[in-house]
Amino acid sequence: MSDLIDDPTPGQNTPEFTVSEISGAVKKTIEGAFGRVRVRGEVGRVMLARSGHLYFDVKDDRSVIAAVSWKGQVSRLSIMPEEGMEVIVSGKITTFGSQSKYQINVDDVVVAGEGALMAMLEKRKKQLAAEGLFAPERKKKIPFLPEVIGVVTSPSGAVIRDILHRLRDRFPRKVLIWPVAVQGDACAPQVAAAIEGFNRLTPGGALPRPDLLIVARGGGSIEDLWGFNEEIVARAAAASDIPLVSAVGHETDTTLIDFVSDLRAPTPTAAAEHAVPVRLELMAWTEEQGTRLTRALEQGVTQRTQRLRDLSRALPRADALLDGPRQRLDTASLKLPVALTQMTQARRVKLSEASAGLRPRALTARLVPLRDRLTMATARLGPGLSRGTADRRREFDRLAARLDTGRITLANQQRAQALQDTAARLDNAYLSAVSRQKDRLAALERMRQTLGYTETLKRGYAVVRGDGDVVTTQEAASKAAALEIEFADGRLTLDGSASASVTKAQTPKPARKAKPKKDAPDQGSLF
Repeated sequence: MSDLIDDPTPGQNTPEFTVSEISGAVKKTIEGAFGRVRVRGEVGRVMLARSGHLYFDVKDDRSVIAAVSWKGQVSRLSIMPEEGMEVIVSGKITTFGSQSKYQINVDDVVVAGEGALMAMLEKRKKQLAAEGLFAPERKKKIPFLPEVIGVVTSPSGAVIRDILHRLRDRFPRKVLIWPVAVQGDACAPQVAAAIEGFNRLTPGGALPRPDLLIVARGGGSIEDLWGFNEEIVARAAAASDIPLVSAVGHETDTTLIDFVSDLRAPTPTAAAEHAVPVRLELMAWTEEQGTRLTRALEQGVTQRTQRLRDLSRALPRADALLDGPRQRLDTASLKLPVALTQMTQARRVKLSEASAGLRPRALTARLVPLRDRLTMATARLGPGLSRGTADRRREFDRLAARLDTGRITLANQQRAQALQDTAARLDNAYLSAVSRQKDRLAALERMRQTLGYTETLKRGYAVVRGDGDVVTTQEAASKAAALEIEFADGRLTLDGSASASVTKAQTPKPARKAKPKKDAPDQGSLF
């Protein structure tokens, strides 16, 4: 009797429902509460199934509701909904129990105006176009064969695999991947930061700066691609000094980054094809050009050889060319003796005419006045030199009386004192600089010892080595012939016979930086 009254398990008398019963009850509740409704919003993703049913989303700035029109209803719709269109849909609120979601069964669609997202996109596009960011003259030329290619995309999607596969097939190049979110609120700031980050890399640095950037994403709805319509992304792409190729969505998808990029590719695979040429085609073209060049050289040499032969036939013989000059030389040699005799006689006549006026008396008459002038100048030279010397001596005595050696001595002493003061300050500055460098070196040495793995050993960790290599798994430890365990205070060696030997740890010298060894433990070898 007590078993019929007592409730040994709390809640055992609560009624049980099947999943279908709950789903049906929810369906009746929602359909009974709303019935037929009219909903205004913007059309999002649109998909026409092969069965003829039409699936699309109706959304506003905060929420999204799924909508469906069955095959028989699609043919009676006044307009077909398109992505970005603002509409008013009429139908019944119902549920889809297989996926535990509610939806609206639409039997009528009316245009309510341009979608808010599309209106925002058009306004932003007009603003950037007015600033000249879409101008063709500001677009940079894509390099023919870039050494390094930077890719801004999601590292886990199929896009990056398609790009790498296409580059490997056409012309393998170095690729730097900057992982970003390709949809959602984090998409726009991460993509903009990736473009700016690639541009801030130093050319020729440890991490090379890319010669070409590819911003890629697979297809999706306008909401999925909206991050690439943000103004921050468009301005970052426009400000990029590195040529940029946009490959966002499929061929029919268009975003703002497509207008400001230097080249727009319809798909990520097409972007890889635009980035590099086909290596085999280049090799074939080079070989073909080499063959054409060799053939052209051979033809050129052949043509010039034939032309030389033709021209040589038209040239006269060497003897015929020299007959005229030889005859003129003979004629000139016959005229030369007579011409020399005539020229000598003419020069003798002119000499006789010029020497007729030259007489010793005339020369003597001209020399007498010149000799008298020389005698008078010689007589005046001695007194003039004496007066000049006396004037210079008086000037020298006057300047010597004004000379004060005490001032010179005082100036030299002041300069010597200034030199000593400067030398003292230089010594103090040198000693201070050396002291600071010593302190900095000591601090760096302490930091090096702190960051070394030996400090980690002091906290209770150990390094296991087997046959000279670091062991990180049980399988590798079991295969090793001998094991060595390094602790903070020494090393313990275990061989196959289970014997052990202990080696005391030696403190590394702080003044010398050790080179990395083959058996230096990584993070995974500490336990």
